[in-house]
Formats: sequence, structure tokens, C-alpha cells
Amino acid sequence: MRHRVAGKHLGRSADQRRALRRGLMTELFRHERITTTEAKARAIRAEAEKLITIAKRSLAHEDKSRAVHARRIVMSRLNSQEAVAKIFDELAPRYEARPGGYTRVYKLGLRKGDASQMALIELVDREEA
Repeated sequence: MRHRVAGKHLGRSADQRRALRRGLMTELFRHERITTTEAKARAIRAEAEKLITIAKRSLAHEDKSRAVHARRIVMSRLNSQEAVAKIFDELAPRYEARPGGYTRVYKLGLRKGDASQMALIELVDREEA
């Protein structure tokens, strides 16, 4: 039975799951759009949106120490200082008026090699290149 078991295990140990989530979220913020399996996209969606919300809240405060603290919180959950800078400098101001729902997941169909359900996760309101 799986009573009160929270989160998706993704067939990995806790350390591997943490590293996978960090890597996927870092690449999502860096490229604003990534292709992965549907299970992995669903696993990182909520945490990625929470990081953007933390950055948005730090913009609302006039106290600079709260902004520094928010950066440190986000940095502890990502692998890249560049991704953290992008969240605070580009993404938080972009989504300042938006009350949530910063990501979108599209189902892409089955992967050819192992028939895994693939998905595209992207940030909404992004600039097309």
C-alpha cells in the first residue's frame, strides 16, 4: 500500500531524484522549453513554479535582505548561478502580474525507443526566437 507516500520516485534513489530535478529545472529556466518524459515534466512543474513565486515575492519587498535570502533559497535548489540570475532578472518581472501558472505541458506522443510518453514543458508568455 502507498498510504501517505508523497511525490514521484521516478525509479531512482533520493539523491538521483534530487539531481535529476535540479538538472531539469536548471535547463528549463535556461532554455525556457525542454522535452522530457511526461512523468518528469509533472515532477518538476510544481517546484519550478514555486521558485518563480519566491523570486516574485522578493521583488515586492523593499527590504534588500529578503531579496538576498530569496536568491540563496533558489540557488540551493538549482545547479547554476546563471539560471538564478535569469529567474530574478527576467522571469520574475515578466510574471509579476500573473497570479500563477507559469508553465505549460504538452503531450508529444510516444518515444520510439521504449514507447515512453513524451512531453514538452515550457514557460508561458516566452519570446519566440
